[in-house]
Amino acid sequence: MGCVNGKFCSRYLVSLDIDSPQYLEMGPYSLQGKHILTQRSLKSVPVPSHNFHLEYSFLTQRGYYPDSPDKENQDSFCIRTQIQGNPNIHFFGVFDGHGEFGAQCSNFVKDRLVEILVNDPALLDDPIKAFNSACLATNDELHNSEINDSNSGTTAIMVLVVGDTLFVANVGDSRAVIATKDGNEIVAKDLSSDHNPFREDEYARVKLCGARVLNMAQINGLMDPNIQYWGDKASNVDGPPRLWLPDQDTPGAAFTRSMGDNASAHIGVIAVPEVSRLQLTANHLFFVVASDGVFDSLSSEAVVYKV
Repeated sequence: MGCVNGKFCSRYLVSLDIDSPQYLEMGPYSLQGKHILTQRSLKSVPVPSHNFHLEYSFLTQRGYYPDSPDKENQDSFCIRTQIQGNPNIHFFGVFDGHGEFGAQCSNFVKDRLVEILVNDPALLDDPIKAFNSACLATNDELHNSEINDSNSGTTAIMVLVVGDTLFVANVGDSRAVIATKDGNEIVAKDLSSDHNPFREDEYARVKLCGARVLNMAQINGLMDPNIQYWGDKASNVDGPPRLWLPDQDTPGAAFTRSMGDNASAHIGVIAVPEVSRLQLTANHLFFVVASDGVFDSLSSEAVVYKV
């Protein structure tokens, strides 16, 4: 899946005056104006409609591949503030490339999707419809570009901040999670649901499209291929279930939605996003947007506590 540690994180501060000590100290997630994890200077944008500042930082690095020490980082990210000149609208996205041309795919989608989205005159009237249109249009453009996306592509996890509302669009198995104060505890709440065959609805959908769903142990004859239950992602020890063509042991996709992956479109891999909406409150502390390389290694709860 390309780089396994591509990550973007953002902190939500509610009703803070820019001159208040809490704002100037940057809170517990920073030290001397830098985010503790990323070691980058915190950036801040105001959301004047609801009187708070949104602080953010980012980190991306190549995954650990002992057999491929020169493997490139295939992840990319995009941050756009003050969309359409509106100080209350901001965009954050992570794109996890995979396949031989995964880096080209993620960079193409990063650039084109946000351009299509922010130039949609209906964005504020119907952000969910705008996300759908932007994802499908970008996917078509990628298919028709000079990039060979037959067996390469990218996932996309995106957050659009509109005042005190988050619109979270997901295509694939990257994830967004928000930290919420619950009494004296901090709890993690997923803002997206991973698109993979562990999900019963996604499994049923790709099976109807003709996909064979098998893990690598089944492909290699080490496990009964008639077994169509793999537990869940957290407990699975035999490798994730993957999508294969009816008569070929390819492509082996561990996701059920992506952008690109033209060959996999024949077995149900689609670029249609799932979009969720969340109204922010004073109990929401920050959100994290990250590739599956992070969430394959850490639970949502662990990610929240490490940020």
